Amino acid sequence: MTPTVSVIIPAYNAMAFLPETLDSVLDQTFKDFEVIIVNDGSRDNIVEWATTITDSRVRLISQANQGVSQARNTGILNSKGQYLAFLDADDIWEPSKLEKQVSAFEANSELGLVDTLVFIVDQRNNILYKAGSSYEEGNVLRRAIEENLVMCGSSPMIRCQCIEKVGLFDTDLHGPEDWHMWARIAIHYPFKVIAEPLVRYRHHPSSLSRNWNRMSIEINKAIEKVFTIVPSDLLWVKKRTQARANLYCAQLARLGGEYMQSLYYCMRAFSYSPQVCFTEDYLRLVMKNLLRTS
Repeated sequence: MTPTVSVIIPAYNAMAFLPETLDSVLDQTFKDFEVIIVNDGSRDNIVEWATTITDSRVRLISQANQGVSQARNTGILNSKGQYLAFLDADDIWEPSKLEKQVSAFEANSELGLVDTLVFIVDQRNNILYKAGSSYEEGNVLRRAIEENLVMCGSSPMIRCQCIEKVGLFDTDLHGPEDWHMWARIAIHYPFKVIAEPLVRYRHHPSSLSRNWNRMSIEINKAIEKVFTIVPSDLLWVKKRTQARANLYCAQLARLGGEYMQSLYYCMRAFSYSPQVCFTEDYLRLVMKNLLRTS
């Protein structure tokens, strides 16, 4: 039988959390799914562990290490479901996530993506705070190309038709490939948000990239790609998008204790869109950098 949902889990040396992640899928109240775990060249015992899984809905596909985008693409190309749900190997779903997202899709045949709010949790699964979408629904294209409306890659569910329309994840991007995908989907489909946290997004203090310049380059590359395909009447948004991207880099730099680098990105954000200096995000970042506070 063809499953309603294909759950795709890219995994690279993820055995510290992967069993708990998989359990959160198997414990879903909605049961009509398949799980495709893509072993992206791991050097841990994932293959041996997979042989102990007795649930026939779960299968492991192994490939040489090619990165998260290609691992997701491998899962997509081997999937059979009507809907695709992505789950990072260290995140956790609340039991009703799939049920509520499928219900949203079935209530509106026009939807392309259904998102949820998230809990930010520490490595021991303790809730730190709630975060997520701006609650933007319907035609979100302008906002979706200005900033990433999707909090994490483990929260959205999409129709498989979206992939047929916009293509796979772009393996040329390393960092902003999620935003690039959601923005492309927003060009053609409306979004919906389940206004409750149904994902536990694990925060790793050491996982933040310290290569701010590389991050900035990758984000700018994604911006250029997106703005080659958006409608011409939205090209004016590009400056705002570049300003938002630099604020994001500024936030990462501040979290890494690089206050001068963070201020540099704040100034770059201002140069793209001076209006950004009136936003709460900008003012808070500048003050925290000047005061050297977290």
